[in-house]
Amino acid sequence: MASTVTTSKNSATPSRPGYGQLLRTRGAWTFLLPGFAARQPFAMLTLSIVLLVQHTTGSYGAAGAAAAVTGVSMALFAPYSGRLADRYGQRAVLVPGVLVHALAGLTLTALALGDAPLWALFAAAVPTGASVPQIGPMVRARWGVKLKGSPLMTTAAAFESVTDELTFVVGPLLATALCTAVHPAAGLVTEASLTLLGGLLFAAQRSTQPSVTAAAGHARVEQVSALRVPGVRVLIVTFLGIGSVFGGMQVSLAAFTESIGEPGLNGVLYGVFAAGNMLSGIVCGAIAWKAAPQRRLVVGYTALALAASGLWAAHSVLLLAGLGLLVGMCIAPTLITGYTLVESLVPAGARTEAFTWLTGAVALGQAAAVTVAGQLEDRFWDGAGFLVPMGGTLLALVTLLALRSRLAAGPRGRTVARGVGHRVPLAVD
Repeated sequence: MASTVTTSKNSATPSRPGYGQLLRTRGAWTFLLPGFAARQPFAMLTLSIVLLVQHTTGSYGAAGAAAAVTGVSMALFAPYSGRLADRYGQRAVLVPGVLVHALAGLTLTALALGDAPLWALFAAAVPTGASVPQIGPMVRARWGVKLKGSPLMTTAAAFESVTDELTFVVGPLLATALCTAVHPAAGLVTEASLTLLGGLLFAAQRSTQPSVTAAAGHARVEQVSALRVPGVRVLIVTFLGIGSVFGGMQVSLAAFTESIGEPGLNGVLYGVFAAGNMLSGIVCGAIAWKAAPQRRLVVGYTALALAASGLWAAHSVLLLAGLGLLVGMCIAPTLITGYTLVESLVPAGARTEAFTWLTGAVALGQAAAVTVAGQLEDRFWDGAGFLVPMGGTLLALVTLLALRSRLAAGPRGRTVARGVGHRVPLAVD
């Protein structure tokens, strides 16, 4: 049955939704703190691989390719992980996943240090990426259960974006410090260890994970992919463009800072970029928006494409830091709005899968961008990799403008029945 706005005991009925009301939601802290600890290593993974493989091979192209295989693998397997979590429960998927990820990450490290051929690194990168725990989508699914369509869903999406970006402020700094000051392999070893510990801690929080009781009674419904929702496919394209920004920035900033003899600035510059994302996410979540989310997505993405188009022309640390901050500030509103649209487009029983499609799209865009940017940096001038964020966001913007009408949700029951394969119309949370 369709839910109503949650009562005050769940802090979901404020006239102006805010972080205070959100954080007073009953039981929220039981998954927020473990969720933050478990997702932190993800922000270290790509950069740790790039720095390790570049050190052992001397090539940004090889490093970018190894990181790209990891990203592609994650993008391909993440939606299946989300679908399994919707059907069998998050713990059942998470526990074996983090065990495999830790083992695969350590294997990749050993192969890189042993000067293994590139194909061997690729072989180890596949399970490393495929087993990346989807903590962010799992936390967002838990918010969906707690809030059940209340006005605080936008605030929750903003809060999760801010949390993600906080990890991307800390993660690159930590990975860079470990790889440059301790050992080139220290970043990846730490990432594998933290993923194992944080993932098991999050998996232990059973009381807040979405129930799978309904799925057992409607197995044929739950097996249908959220990818059948047209709006989800449009969002995937837009998130691919966002991934191109992340991947292009990671490789290009590393190459730029090395070219000026200051490799330690890599983490600082990427941290400035992520800080802009985090700050705009905080503001975005504090605003009671009146504009429709579809319109906000188009406006925000246009600003992102314009800001990313200037990165390739920056030739100083200060200018690059300023542009990186601006690009970061444009990313958060698009991510938040995209995740918010999922709540209106996709039924509750498929939302973890939908969130993982978007997360996987970012990873796939990042993987492609890392590969292309690495090749551009090897073959052309320092900073040529910054052309990748420009191209990726402009292509995604054109697609978004052409297909934006598909982001409009129809009546709840009809959206579920036609978009996600229910045989009978059902009202959704």
